[in-house]
Amino acid sequence: ELMASLQSRLQALWEEQELVLLEVRECARWGEELEVMVQNLCKPNEFERYMMFIGDLEKVLSLLLCLSSRLARVQNAMSRIDGNTEPEEKQSLNERHKLLSRQREDAKDLKENLDRRERVVSGILAKYLTEEQLQDYQHFVQVKTSLLIEQKDLEEQIKFFEEQLENLEQSIP
Repeated sequence: ELMASLQSRLQALWEEQELVLLEVRECARWGEELEVMVQNLCKPNEFERYMMFIGDLEKVLSLLLCLSSRLARVQNAMSRIDGNTEPEEKQSLNERHKLLSRQREDAKDLKENLDRRERVVSGILAKYLTEEQLQDYQHFVQVKTSLLIEQKDLEEQIKFFEEQLENLEQSIP
């Protein structure tokens, strides 16, 4: 019964992931249209700044989300430490926690820098775009960001349920 429930939940998550991937593709097409418009309106160096920001947006968010999820897994493992846990394992988890915490702080700094760059790019685009076009661009950035977060969250949930199902299958004789 539990396995059937996990399978059902996994199936629902896979279907949701397909819908999100459709939205991601639609967002990518939207981004291509914006890119053409910006390239036609802006100076080459301004267009390059725009493209660099859009490329870095995905990289920095993915890095931040990945580090946060890895850190959460390490924290979960640390919460299961008890008197039977090997000292080497405790030390390894503590070292990984420290490393991931530092890396996440660095990624947060990158995100702050990216936010400043976004304001610069918005300022550049404000010189060329109508108010409606500028709002379109800002909406695009928000949608792209939220889709990245949603995609990563679904991947994590799927991974979790797959691990639960695998552990359950292995525990049944």
